[in-house]
Amino acid sequence: MIVNELITGIIAIIIAYLLGSINSAYIVTRLVTGKDIRQLGEGNAGSRNVFRSVGFWAAVPVAIFDMGKGTASVAIAYWLLDVPIFDTNLFVLLAGIAAIAGHMWSVYLKFTGGNGLAATIGALAILLPWELLIVFGVMFVLTVIMRNPVLSLNIGLLSLPVSSWFLKKEWLPVYFSIVIIVMMILNFLPTARVALAKAGSRGRLFDQLLRRNAQHN
Repeated sequence: MIVNELITGIIAIIIAYLLGSINSAYIVTRLVTGKDIRQLGEGNAGSRNVFRSVGFWAAVPVAIFDMGKGTASVAIAYWLLDVPIFDTNLFVLLAGIAAIAGHMWSVYLKFTGGNGLAATIGALAILLPWELLIVFGVMFVLTVIMRNPVLSLNIGLLSLPVSSWFLKKEWLPVYFSIVIIVMMILNFLPTARVALAKAGSRGRLFDQLLRRNAQHN
């Protein structure tokens, strides 16, 4: 029984990673412009870069697909493992992580990809729905203050470990939340290095970020 669950769990994780690796930003941008999204804008293969570099109507299906593949990966894991929906099963949580990792480091794009926000939201919608609502609540408050929804959402995700513990009273969702946050940070580091190199110094980088935020406001 344990062996069968292990094998099924591994299959669910592999399926989740391969599904998460399907990069809709790359596909849609190729279809619309004939270009590689990684060569446009900030070089990120995600919906935000598609929105900025290609347009709103190209970004909409990308965002929907990316959230959908996060949800689908988790749903497939629940189905394969025959686990009750919303149950915090280890392999289901790992499948969610695998889907997000696939989006960030796609095997089809030589381990490049997007920032993983849409895929994360899709996975959390089934895995930790109430915790996701708290993330959105934090995001809303911060967006009103900072006028930057993406940054607000990233900061909101920091509430996941705390809300997971208070709502679930289990350690697995907490570990899952921490892993997601670490993945987000690791995925952001290359972008930060490039920005820092272009800015020439930390002070200039900080000044650029302030100017961009002022422009958005």
